[in-house]
Amino acid sequence: MRNILFVFLALTLAACSGSVPDDTASRAIGPRPSALPPMKTFANPRVAPAARSNAEIARDFLDLSFELESGRRLPVLTRFEGPISVRVTGQVPPSLGPDLARLLRRLRREAGISITQVGADKDAAITIEAIPRAQLQRYVPQAACFVVPRLSSWDEFKRLRRGPTVDWTTLQTRERMAIFLPADVAPQEIRDCLHEELAQALGPLNDLYRLGDSVFNDDNFHTILTGFDMLILRAYYAPQLSSGMTRETVAAHLPGILAQLNPVGQRAADGRTGRTPRTWIDAIEEALGPRTSDKARRASAARAVEIARQQHWVDNRMAFSLFALGRLSLSGEADIALASFLQAGTIYNSRPETRLQGAHVAMQLAAFALSSGQAEAAIVLVDENIGPVAAAENAALLSTLLMIKSEALTMQGHTGQARAVRLDSLGWARYGFGSEKAVRLRLQEIAALSQRIRGDAPS
Repeated sequence: MRNILFVFLALTLAACSGSVPDDTASRAIGPRPSALPPMKTFANPRVAPAARSNAEIARDFLDLSFELESGRRLPVLTRFEGPISVRVTGQVPPSLGPDLARLLRRLRREAGISITQVGADKDAAITIEAIPRAQLQRYVPQAACFVVPRLSSWDEFKRLRRGPTVDWTTLQTRERMAIFLPADVAPQEIRDCLHEELAQALGPLNDLYRLGDSVFNDDNFHTILTGFDMLILRAYYAPQLSSGMTRETVAAHLPGILAQLNPVGQRAADGRTGRTPRTWIDAIEEALGPRTSDKARRASAARAVEIARQQHWVDNRMAFSLFALGRLSLSGEADIALASFLQAGTIYNSRPETRLQGAHVAMQLAAFALSSGQAEAAIVLVDENIGPVAAAENAALLSTLLMIKSEALTMQGHTGQARAVRLDSLGWARYGFGSEKAVRLRLQEIAALSQRIRGDAPS
């Protein structure tokens, strides 16, 4: 299930600059909505292979495959046995078809899964139904999208959602799955749902905060399937495994499977990573959740940092704790926010597999630099992080970084170059943010960061 609680952390900059009145939007921040350029999309995927030892990956596989996100244990492995068909129903947005086709090609090529799309009127093993977001969240408020077993329609889900039919722990094999995702959100959000929910419909159902290179992580930094994820799915459908196997039986087969699929992992050092205590998970989820006050959420983030220190973590869980504390401190404690971001960035950037997370931190630091008149520092931060963001196909983050660079170039007086960078950002923004209103709001937020430095007056 893709969680909606983290989205604000990566994409909301208004807290850096205070409220932005509507009359500021008419300042020269780019073309009017009718002049926005065509949507940009990503072409060939740039997927880095899993970089950890096979012994570590085997432990990840077992924890991902034999537990639910709630902590409930799954008694046996379940998967589809045989070729898998997928159909799309409901209020299908234009971007869904091309993104699904691209994902299915990747699953066939990188995970070795026999999976094809059929017509909406055909029976299928997996049904993807697009419905209005408000309707989806009326039934599952904390989910951006989700997958359930044994069903093929939203109507079935509404009737059977509280019964044993949708209980994952009772499955022995997978025959029918339903994925429900919002039809009326940005193309990137729809694509992200496709990647995570289809991966869970096919394979592991759990998320692990310790994973820095996977969509199977509730921090939601990775939004498309990574090299690690494809390796996990390829192992999940290895001929040595089958539905009904216990954890112990699967564990006995995994060393041989991974040695065959990932020989480089036989030579990698085994970096043992401890399990994540429930106290830290509870603290981080309270920090990200919408049900408490800002003060309580900041306190929860600070508690997560303290637990991480007690655990002596120096991995992405410590960095994520600091990132959450930094983001929640922006509105009133800028010194804490900046210090937290700097510490988080140091941890993330120390490992190649968490460079994307480092780019999210860099976006926040670039916003700080822009708002304090350090145009060159903002440009350097953007240029250093464009690569990992593009490789991860995060158009929303990519467009935000480019908007920051455009403002910094304007601040330096390079208006022609700034205009070109802004135009580039808008094509990605069309995919990342969707509506023209959302695109212009992001431009407005970024422009407000440098407004007081440049001395601009509202038009």
